[in-house]
Amino acid sequence: MVKYELPRLPYAYDALEPYIDKQTMEIHHKKHHQAYVDGLNKTLGEISGEFHPQYITSILSDLNTLPESIRNTVNFFGGGFENHKLFWESLTPKNEAGPSGKLEDSIDVYFDNFENFKKEFSNKAMSIQGSGWCWLVFNQTFNKIELITTTNQDSPWTRRKIPLLGLDLWEHAYYLKYQNKKLDFIDAWWNVVNWDYVENRFSELMD
Repeated sequence: MVKYELPRLPYAYDALEPYIDKQTMEIHHKKHHQAYVDGLNKTLGEISGEFHPQYITSILSDLNTLPESIRNTVNFFGGGFENHKLFWESLTPKNEAGPSGKLEDSIDVYFDNFENFKKEFSNKAMSIQGSGWCWLVFNQTFNKIELITTTNQDSPWTRRKIPLLGLDLWEHAYYLKYQNKKLDFIDAWWNVVNWDYVENRFSELMD
């Protein structure tokens, strides 16, 4: 059986201040993300290991390989685990002005320019009602990047789309600092996006 563990953050809990506060980071990582790790391991432990030798992204890409009794639970906890793993990796205290290289070129093609991309992403994030995520994904079918939203902890992998950048819009991601001001949180988040990481993920797909 694959045993999942809470990933370590590549920066200190207070490293993203003032945009994301230390207390939110600690609770989000130690409590919320840990709960998804524990839930995923517990759920996968209910079936024999030969049914799920692959990493969680492969499982989410084809939930039908799992017994029907645990599909929804794995979708929730597995999505929560992988979504948050990407979320932490795509943040940095050393934010650059924006994307570069192949990713910048692709954004220019599909969104005209980076500022327009930010506007469309932010608007899509604000359109989420309740809990969910906003994503920049790579659509393998059409070989292009696009924006999507998912509800709860659903992962883009369940739609056979590869997540490049995701923003957590669950209230636990921002409520301690921003209360109900979701747009303020979205605006602040742009200041800590790790564009080098996102660019590397995209470039690997293009090579």
